[in-house]
Amino acid sequence: MSGGVLLIVSHISREVLQTDLHTSPQEALISACLSPQSQGRVGGLSTNHPSLRVPVELILVKEQNGVQFTSSTLVVPAQTHPSGEEERETWGKKIDFLLSVIGFAVDLANVWRFPYLCYKNGGGAFLVPYLFFMVIAGMPLFYMELALGQYNREGAAGVWKICPIFKGVGFTVILISLYVGFYYNVIISWALFYLFSSFTSELPWVHCNNTWNSPNCSDWAENGSVSDIYKATPAQEYFERGVLHIQDSNGIDDLGRPRWQLTSCLAVVIILLYFSLWKGVKTSGKVVWITATMPYVVLTVLLLRGVTLPGAIDGIKAYLSVDFLKLCDAKVWIEAATQICFSLGVGFGVLIAFSSYNKFSNNCYRDAIITSSINSLTSFFSGFVVFSFLGYMSHKHNVALDKVARDGAGLVFVIYPEAIATLPGSSVWAVIFFIMLLTLGIDSAMGGMESVITGLIDEFKFLHKHRELFTLFIVVSTFLISLFCVTNGGMYVFTLLDHFAAGTSILFGVLIEAIGISWFYGVDRFSDDIREMIGHRPGRYWRLCWKFVSPCFLLFMVVVSFAMFNPPNYGSYTFPPWANMVGWCLAMSSMTMVPLYAIYKLCTLPGKFCNVSQSCVCKTKLEKK
Repeated sequence: MSGGVLLIVSHISREVLQTDLHTSPQEALISACLSPQSQGRVGGLSTNHPSLRVPVELILVKEQNGVQFTSSTLVVPAQTHPSGEEERETWGKKIDFLLSVIGFAVDLANVWRFPYLCYKNGGGAFLVPYLFFMVIAGMPLFYMELALGQYNREGAAGVWKICPIFKGVGFTVILISLYVGFYYNVIISWALFYLFSSFTSELPWVHCNNTWNSPNCSDWAENGSVSDIYKATPAQEYFERGVLHIQDSNGIDDLGRPRWQLTSCLAVVIILLYFSLWKGVKTSGKVVWITATMPYVVLTVLLLRGVTLPGAIDGIKAYLSVDFLKLCDAKVWIEAATQICFSLGVGFGVLIAFSSYNKFSNNCYRDAIITSSINSLTSFFSGFVVFSFLGYMSHKHNVALDKVARDGAGLVFVIYPEAIATLPGSSVWAVIFFIMLLTLGIDSAMGGMESVITGLIDEFKFLHKHRELFTLFIVVSTFLISLFCVTNGGMYVFTLLDHFAAGTSILFGVLIEAIGISWFYGVDRFSDDIREMIGHRPGRYWRLCWKFVSPCFLLFMVVVSFAMFNPPNYGSYTFPPWANMVGWCLAMSSMTMVPLYAIYKLCTLPGKFCNVSQSCVCKTKLEKK
């Protein structure tokens, strides 16, 4: 007579679990890992959790004619999902993830906003409030999102299985990323249009002899404010009349048809985005090797050229000049805080989506420090490039630097192109510059799209098998909405979206996210999750920031955002009341996801209210798996 048992020996605890021989080894292994005693030893985690993928020894003990025979094998449990899904994909290489995060965070605002803010708000003195808010809020929130996504391995909505009543904030950030995509892709299409226009012996914005120029066009107007200086230059008229054709529109209620030139450029951008994202991080992780590194190469080349120009040193000195009296102005601190909120890319769901494809044991703490630091250093470095050329323009036209310094689209599509047009080999420099803008925009747009795609396919599991088709649906939908921004009056739609889509709403989303993690899920529990991944709990500083400092900072920013709200305008054009109402509806549509989902969750779960509310607010480790 023969018989036997299967012994499973944990290489963590060295304890022995016994099961029936007739059960298959893999089934026995899973069953044993799910048993109460196994869960107790490894922290109550299910076999779906990556931290349980540790070697165990299967020992088969047989007895025949009174003699025992044993055999053993070492097995690493495979990570499975209850629904039978395949294991979640991961980044091909660690550098793919880092470049993706850097590429998303380092966007056009690093070039066209930070240098101007620094110059306007005390030069080097502006770095004091900027770095202060970076340390107490920027980095902690950045770290929090990376850890949240990596531990739960789902998108912006799915991660809230840890605290279901807050899942609405996941849909909030997904909607915000979608709204931003409606107009951000248009900026990239402008850059592409300029790039195509640069392949000529003479750049089209160097003179006033073009069909789109007005009688008021002149090489330089030496009067008035900075807006007056540039209102009739060839570069300004090329942007507004040659590219946008805004002269053919009377306002947002007179848009006209989409212009085929910009529509074609927008279609190319959408195609690039689709083929960068359709296969997930395996493809996007390779694209960022070009899109995330190219801007640094171009910025370095432009700096080397810029510092050789007359007046460049004066521009750089103005950029770095220190005026500590500016620190007494509350507006300087508010602008530094606002820049931190938007420059790191927290609150768009992108960091959560990207980190969800990391290996479970990846050191997300180190990644947060590295990538957030690189983002800030890039902003500072780009200021040298920008102000070397602004100093050159100031010297060339013999005007004060503040007459040519500006931020936003006017810097990269008006002032910089005009400066480039005066250089020998201007077409080559223009091609280089607009390639940089194109790559800066593409990888940031990829991040926003990935947030939407990952967030929704993780929430609606049936979409996993149809990622390519769903990605096509998202990018085509974005393209169709973006067509409003490439009409003759598209700049008005663009301005409205830019003003309302991701202003107060993104600050509100991050505030609710921080409250949900720190006060409802709990800083201690969140710290334990991080310890499971990287081997140690976050220091007291990080825990204090998450629980007290960052939420207070965000609450302050939300209040300031409402208090200092100004209706949008474009130049002298004032938007009608109905347009502002549409803008507020857009902003509220994302913010209301938080209370609406909370009400839905409380109303749909059976049981007494106190039990239902407790289940919605806090999940045990076993329940959230």
